[in-house]
Amino acid sequence: MITTLLRVLGDAYARPMRRTLALMTVAAVAEGLAYALLVPVLRALLGGEPATPWLVAFGAAVAGYAVLRYAADLSGMRVGTTLLRGMYHRLGEHLARLPIGWYDTTRVGEVSVMAGRGLLQAMGVAAHLLGPFVSALVTPLTIVAVMTAFDWRMGLAALAAAPAVAVVQARAARATAAADADRHERDKEATGRVIEFLQAQPVLRAGGRSGERFALLDDALRGVRRASRATVLATVPAAVGLTLTVQVVFTALLALGAYLALGGSIGAAELLAILVLAARCADPLLSLSEIGGKLRAARAELDRLDAVLRTEPLPEPATPVLPDRHDLELEAVTFRHGGRTVLDGVSLTVAQGERLAVVGPSGAGKSTLLHLLARFYDVDAGAVRVGGVDVRDIGAEALVSRVAIVFQDVYLFDGTIEENVRLGRPGATDAEVRAAARAARLDEVVERLPGGWSAHVGEGGALLSGGERQRVSIARALLKDAPIVLLDEVTSALDPVSEAAVHAGIERLMAGRTVVMVAHRMRTVRRADRIVVLDGGRVAEEGGHDELVRLGGRYAAFWAVSAADRR
Repeated sequence: MITTLLRVLGDAYARPMRRTLALMTVAAVAEGLAYALLVPVLRALLGGEPATPWLVAFGAAVAGYAVLRYAADLSGMRVGTTLLRGMYHRLGEHLARLPIGWYDTTRVGEVSVMAGRGLLQAMGVAAHLLGPFVSALVTPLTIVAVMTAFDWRMGLAALAAAPAVAVVQARAARATAAADADRHERDKEATGRVIEFLQAQPVLRAGGRSGERFALLDDALRGVRRASRATVLATVPAAVGLTLTVQVVFTALLALGAYLALGGSIGAAELLAILVLAARCADPLLSLSEIGGKLRAARAELDRLDAVLRTEPLPEPATPVLPDRHDLELEAVTFRHGGRTVLDGVSLTVAQGERLAVVGPSGAGKSTLLHLLARFYDVDAGAVRVGGVDVRDIGAEALVSRVAIVFQDVYLFDGTIEENVRLGRPGATDAEVRAAARAARLDEVVERLPGGWSAHVGEGGALLSGGERQRVSIARALLKDAPIVLLDEVTSALDPVSEAAVHAGIERLMAGRTVVMVAHRMRTVRRADRIVVLDGGRVAEEGGHDELVRLGGRYAAFWAVSAADRR
């Protein structure tokens, strides 16, 4: 487990962890050596000799151990809290670099459990578990070494407990592994169900199916309870077996000591001291069952955390190449996702300053095309270029700085309107933020909200309407002032007033920039310089609006349906 822990921590945190581990080991050895002084103390007391010097030495040794133990525990606590803070940052940064495709539907509950209880449990090893675990292992071994120095027969007899304890712990690990894994899966499912239940309240209530969803959530919670009970029951044999092993070994030592004392091979003082030492060994050994269970749970979380951190993000170029133009190109791009080919040999170009509209049926690959341009994924074949440079050679940070994206489903962070707009360019002045808001017609929203710019938007922007969230998103993109704009049908679910306001903001956003827009509404499509029709992951048609209508193909049919809807 220590190896996994050090690998998860990385080089920056592994060194203080090693120092803490060494300090804990020294403290455990010092504890065992301090108990060794009980032998001369008892010998002096029972033999009528002066015991004061030995008592002073014993007290000094115990005081030295106490200082070391305090320093080790304090170091463990400090390292644990530092690691927890650092690992939250490291996990967050790593998750932000993983491909979008990694975030499938099962990841919500998994990441929620990992970032909450899982990370606390894993990083709590240094603060709460490592010290007692090292003490439970090293202190008894040190005491056994001391016992062997006084009488090799008693020492060897005590050492015989080591393989028995190891076997019991190994069997306990195997017995609880399946229960721990099932508990994790149940926790993940229950967390996902809770999040799903909360997010789906409007839909469930509108459909009158909240009772059914309650049943699903109840089933998940009952599964957690069953898994928790199974985990507890799996640890009982280990605890009982360890207790019996320790008691049997202590009884055997007592019998062997009595036999040796009666035969005159060992003195009464030495026998009493050795039995005291053996009794002192029993306490940390008996604690191994509880500590071992907690460590196994922490190790399972460490393994899951390690698996996430070892997931390769999109590769970064060693020497980024910065494009000096902002035209776009897809050359024979093929992309597969979820077991199917989403784009199949797509080739198209967008000149600098040109507006390209992408239309087509659902599932044609329109949004995926935007994601590839922003390098949310890497292509399976072909190339995506910005300014003639492959996006894989540009570097994520440089590419993101050149692209502004406005999605159909806008997510806002739980903060103020101003804070959400400033995400586009955190260093912008107040005047620049206000100018972007006016251009997106967000100032109209700010004026009517209590609190104005300081009004909170709620989690995900829940306190704003869809049109208001879109205006915040457009203002954010305007503030970023990127030369390339990607739009994913931003007006498909808006009322006419909001749609008009959003269109006005979009027009200002697109001015003078290279634009690729996924569009369904004809008002959006007709503003494009060129239109591409995707169907089945391929370019079916390409040209201007009038040209494609005259062609009488897929776009003409699309236009006819839209015209009929407008009537």
